[in-house]
Amino acid sequence: MHPLAERILAGDAPALARGLRLVDDRSAGHQDLLRDLFPKTGRARIVGVTGNPGAGKSTLCDRLIEAFRKEGRRVGVLAVDPTSPFSGGAILGDRIRMQRHATDSGVFIRSVATRGHLGGLSRSARDMVRLMDAFGCDVVLVETVGVGQDELEITQTAHTTLVVVAPGMGDEVQAIKAGILECADVFAVNKADRDGADAAVRDLELMIALGKESLLSASKIRGHAVHGLSHGEDEARAHGVEASADAVGEGPFTPPIVRCVAVRGEGISELVRGLDRHYLWATQTETGRARHAARARLELREALREALIEAALAELGPSLDAALSRVERREADPYTVTADLVRAFRGRP
Repeated sequence: MHPLAERILAGDAPALARGLRLVDDRSAGHQDLLRDLFPKTGRARIVGVTGNPGAGKSTLCDRLIEAFRKEGRRVGVLAVDPTSPFSGGAILGDRIRMQRHATDSGVFIRSVATRGHLGGLSRSARDMVRLMDAFGCDVVLVETVGVGQDELEITQTAHTTLVVVAPGMGDEVQAIKAGILECADVFAVNKADRDGADAAVRDLELMIALGKESLLSASKIRGHAVHGLSHGEDEARAHGVEASADAVGEGPFTPPIVRCVAVRGEGISELVRGLDRHYLWATQTETGRARHAARARLELREALREALIEAALAELGPSLDAALSRVERREADPYTVTADLVRAFRGRP
């Protein structure tokens, strides 16, 4: 076993910090660490927190940490900050708003930079969440960078995607565009004490209503169909979520819209109930478990794609440089050159 693996499983915070650094840097031996810890993962509940810049994601995460800690849950936080495309540096500032939890042994907060990775997360985010899972975190909050409309990688990582919006997000046309709003499991209308909060809620309700109509017209089996709580109740309780008759009812799952003012702690208990309700659906219904299986398949495909690209670049290094020169001089088109490189890689001994 990797020397850090046993210490992480024993709840050693410094070992977790070193392991996260090892994985984020893709240093030698990081895959051995992940292999050793993988059998001990799959227990943590992952909540993705995303939304536009300035919506209040970090402050909301701070309040969620407080709420989960009151319930006795161990919390891990992965806060992703953008990397400058010019200097290559990053100011890891999201965690500043969570510093009051720095001395709590039941909270582990890690900031990472995207390092140019698109999608709202860093390249190693999923693996880092897995280390926090093995460490013993009951809940892992993943705060994305301030994302745009189609940066949806968090939906492929978290059990529940919380989209934070604020008054002034735009009109009803903006709300019904395809993208991150369409993938939300729970909405938080933060800064709800400001003008425009009612309009933001109405626009989201319109978007949800139109989305349900589209799903029903396309297929009777698509969408967030709920099949009751006959399965997985033990799993839900293991994550601190109590199954109850009114937690998830029959029929389609409708993303709740919760008004909150994170700086004052208003609406947080209602938001936690909404997150709990969706987690019950995600773990105790056939549709929710199917989504989890699809996410696992996608993760494997992405890991395979990354491994193949790295292997191809290592194998075709000199040939690739020559091919790039030919394309740059307009001696060959990139499509033919790409096909030739693929054939060369496939035909290697």
